Amino acid sequence: MKKMILITGATDGIGLETAKLLASDGHNLLIHGRNVEKLKAVKSLLAAIPNAGSINSYLADLSVLSDVKKLVEDIKNEYKSFDVLINNAGIFKSNNTITPDGLDLRFVVNTISPYIFAQELSPLLGSSGRIINLSSAAQSPVNIQALLGKVKLSDMEAYAQSKLAITMWSKVLAEKFGGKGPAIIAVNPGSLLASKMVKEGFGVEGHDLSIGAKILKRLALEEGIAEHSGQYFDNDKGQFSQPHPDGLNLKKSEEVVEVINTMINKY
Repeated sequence: MKKMILITGATDGIGLETAKLLASDGHNLLIHGRNVEKLKAVKSLLAAIPNAGSINSYLADLSVLSDVKKLVEDIKNEYKSFDVLINNAGIFKSNNTITPDGLDLRFVVNTISPYIFAQELSPLLGSSGRIINLSSAAQSPVNIQALLGKVKLSDMEAYAQSKLAITMWSKVLAEKFGGKGPAIIAVNPGSLLASKMVKEGFGVEGHDLSIGAKILKRLALEEGIAEHSGQYFDNDKGQFSQPHPDGLNLKKSEEVVEVINTMINKY
């Protein structure tokens, strides 16, 4: 069955490779990007793939919460339902790590914006839908003050904390939704894949992007995955695995979610 799938950060890296795979199977795609020219080019590229379904594109800067909220409203206005949300967009390194709202760029793009999409779009996904959240093998305990934008972190610290944070809220929302909402899976798509982020952040070419794209496709579509809602898939190990211990600590995870909710309401 052909699915309607939203992919954030679909103009390069794992997001683009995943979009190509899904388009070649005839799925209908909603692709997001933050550069108008790249987004236009990728839309044309995907539409030209033999057997491609419909390709619709959305422009938004996920470091700006007002942009994120507008994108959510645009999708709600255009669709009554869709099948899969892949929260792929992410950032590791930037010349300016403070957003217009005075928050840490890495937390906003990697943790908070995906949370907004998950919360706001879950009614469109329903109980048969899925949310796939890009986590990482790099996970570190979340500094709440840094999440609030009151403490400045290094690139690696912020990235690792933001990726644990998305893993934490994945579990909390999965338990909240139960069987009445979409299944949520956090995934490390593979360490040091050949994305722009890896090349800029670590100065290495990285491994084949198809490693990550194939697991995202599998988690988005394969039968039996929904029974693992709230769990973490480590593609370095090729199986569902244990995240950082804090990712299994419900009290700490709920604290992170509470802070994110407060920030969303404030900004």
